[in-house]
Amino acid sequence: MRKLLFILIISCFFSSNMELLAQDSANVLEEIPFDYMTRSPIYDYSEKQLNNTDTIPSFQTQENKLKITGTIFQSDGVTPAKDVILFIEQPNEDGEYDLKFENDKRYVNHRAWIKTDANGHYTFYTFIPGSYRHSKELRHIHPIVKEAGKPEYKLNTLIFEDDPFLTKACRKRLNKKGFTSILTTLKKEDMYVSNYNIILPEALAETK
Repeated sequence: MRKLLFILIISCFFSSNMELLAQDSANVLEEIPFDYMTRSPIYDYSEKQLNNTDTIPSFQTQENKLKITGTIFQSDGVTPAKDVILFIEQPNEDGEYDLKFENDKRYVNHRAWIKTDANGHYTFYTFIPGSYRHSKELRHIHPIVKEAGKPEYKLNTLIFEDDPFLTKACRKRLNKKGFTSILTTLKKEDMYVSNYNIILPEALAETK
């Protein structure tokens, strides 16, 4: 019985580590990966090798172009986090998700991926999304992070400082929750620019 239990533990250990190794691989571009339909969209990039800058589809045709740039730091808030994959997806200028299909999998068209450089730097060229019509929904961008050797995880949704629906009452609720992922934008020539640094959370303690 003990021998069987040992074999099962070892099997689970290697299975888990092999999954992480597969996810960490720079080339997740099998023809159709076995988990393609269920895996996070952060793994669905088409480039053979990511770099620290990416441009979202239809950027050039957008009226409210936006450049988001910053540094991703490790949990100490000082050490740059290199080789971190950051994925974003967002609604269009009308606040709707422009959905498309590839290999029968539905995805959000307005999305992009970066991989931080040695200094933890990243840049996205995107646009300021709209609010869904006839609603008071905040304009927003959804980010997901993947650190080497760890499963992917979602970060707080990015919202905008100048959003007319970001009322005092809304800010108060967000402050109580410690919500700080608010982008401040500055217009420079034909583009809005926002600097947004990210501090990665500490690793969760193992539960016994």
